[in-house]
Amino acid sequence: MKFLKSILKWILIVFVLLIATLYITDTDYLIKAVRTIYLKGYSTAYLEDYKEFDNQVVENGTPQPWPNHQGYNSVKETEALNKINNENGTIAYVIIKNDSIWFENYYDGFDENSKSNSFSMAKSYVSAMLGKALMQGHIKSLNQPVSDFLPEFTEGLAAKLTVGDLSSMASGTDWDEAYYSPLSITTRAYFDDDLDKVINGLKVVKEPGQSYTYSSGDTQMLAMVIERATGKKLYDYLTESFWKPLGSENATLWQVDSDDHDMVKAYCCIASNAKDFARLGKLYKDHGKWQGKQLLDSAFVAKSIKPRFPASPEYGYGWWLKNIDDKEFFMMRGHLGQYVIVEPNDNVIIVRLGHSKGPGDALATFTPDIFTYIEEAYNMLNKK
Repeated sequence: MKFLKSILKWILIVFVLLIATLYITDTDYLIKAVRTIYLKGYSTAYLEDYKEFDNQVVENGTPQPWPNHQGYNSVKETEALNKINNENGTIAYVIIKNDSIWFENYYDGFDENSKSNSFSMAKSYVSAMLGKALMQGHIKSLNQPVSDFLPEFTEGLAAKLTVGDLSSMASGTDWDEAYYSPLSITTRAYFDDDLDKVINGLKVVKEPGQSYTYSSGDTQMLAMVIERATGKKLYDYLTESFWKPLGSENATLWQVDSDDHDMVKAYCCIASNAKDFARLGKLYKDHGKWQGKQLLDSAFVAKSIKPRFPASPEYGYGWWLKNIDDKEFFMMRGHLGQYVIVEPNDNVIIVRLGHSKGPGDALATFTPDIFTYIEEAYNMLNKK
């Protein structure tokens, strides 16, 4: 018994020293990481982790349900689609044709109203809010300096940084986009309770506006700019600018760093469902107009879904871009394979939500699953 007490005593001492070390080295965010993710058996963020964090509500207004297409659910999933859905843990697959639900199905206990984490699809919403702030005159242009809003970025190369650079991922900061490393700034941003502090610690190390490098930090900084410019919390600005006007059927949640600091995780973490996520895709497909009202300037929309840099044709301003044969897709994309894929010429929107992308879990390229979800949607449409 005395030996056991001695062991327990030393375990307690080691534990206390470990916790103290985390606080001394400013890595105490790892405590939340262990509690919310790692002890639950995950190695990274997961679809329903929003339940473990502080959130703010984004209210919906009068619901505008999607109409069902005359061919609604007249065709079943193809064999290839069933296979990838099972392998990658799809929870929602929806095909919208001519602004009507042509096909929908939900899996693994989820339904049409179930919430799941958007992950980086949220970046498209933040870019849309930049467009709204431009439209309303809160921000002068894409070329307005970030330093007009964030005084921490007034010296050296940082003084050249513009709001457009943030939306197009061309900031030149030292952000490290590493999801699986517990010591990366991306992991810190996900679990730290003070995102302002994290972002204000970034350094601009390359000439801004010269090239694209995928960076969640750019979107987080853009969110801070929009809040300073509009004087509104980003979740409130989303509510009034898009979530209510687009007729979302469900209120949604947006994760914040903490109740005390109340800064949204702007680069990720809107908890919603497939058909409400699809609404932003329809808005951009329709050149910023919704039911006859111009919610976004059409010129801003057009610019957003074209590459800024010839060397990086895969990205515009907050949207991913991909040409496949004669089809021109733009899309929202999120970690683990959250997609809203739009082909405006065919008037088709494809939404896929799920637990995994499958093989080739890349950040800056198009993983094979995307092509399968697109190809099988068209195979189903061609069977009608």
